[in-house]
Amino acid sequence: MRFTVTIQNPYPGTTVKELLENHFLVPRKIRHFLRVKKHVRINHELINWQSQVALGDTIELIFDEEDYPDKTIPLGNANLIECLYEDQHLIIVNKPEGMKTHGNESTELALLNHVSAFVGQTCYVVHRLDMETSGAVLFAKNPFILPILNRLLENKAIQRNYRAFIQGHIPQKKVTYRQAIGRHRHDRRQRVVDTRHGQTAVTHINVLKAYKHASLVNCQLETGRTHQIRVHLSHNGHPIIGDPLYHHQQINERLMLHAHHLQLRHPLTLEMISVEASSKTFEKGLPKT
Repeated sequence: MRFTVTIQNPYPGTTVKELLENHFLVPRKIRHFLRVKKHVRINHELINWQSQVALGDTIELIFDEEDYPDKTIPLGNANLIECLYEDQHLIIVNKPEGMKTHGNESTELALLNHVSAFVGQTCYVVHRLDMETSGAVLFAKNPFILPILNRLLENKAIQRNYRAFIQGHIPQKKVTYRQAIGRHRHDRRQRVVDTRHGQTAVTHINVLKAYKHASLVNCQLETGRTHQIRVHLSHNGHPIIGDPLYHHQQINERLMLHAHHLQLRHPLTLEMISVEASSKTFEKGLPKT
């Protein structure tokens, strides 16, 4: 595998070394390869490692097999992909409910395999949605951009908003749940609120509409724990309707949780990317009035 990354520098006043190390998070070993092979060019010219890069300079990085070893996975069905945004480095797609983000076994076909077929090359998972959840999911299209997107996720710079149809009514218009979440002692599939040993979890809830016995809410994640929204809502007396794990009175065909909106600032262009994902099955599950 050999691929080239070409961008217009959005980080003025930095040296080539600082750009690769601090902004692009290129590992030390790969930075060494780039320098030795002279695989970094600015405006099509070879440069000194301490050269400053000006705003708008064209930066070209060339990566070989030894930089990022080739990784191949079985390709799925490209026709299953609804693309919401795509460029040279990343792709955001609308995942249907009932599909895994990635398989548990190397031969299992999941959304990652279908996205890779759509793109025509192996892609990489940045974050995941539960199999029962639909909506916007972000993937990296090459191993260069993956750690950069991972850092954005860790720094809470990727905003994710969900729609959930829940049992009952929340008294406040807005509420934030901050209970820590850990593993269930007896059921490996489930998570529980665990204030002693659990991981920090923060979910912001905004009530959008109240129905007779249920509510439509917006959920914004500040952290990304497994089943976070489902556990927080269930623990606080408002399980998501149709949830097979945390709501025993299932009256819907699907889990009524949908990743409605995803927003991030592109780390290589500083463009603000904002997408919304629709779901006919989610909307169909809401009351008519």
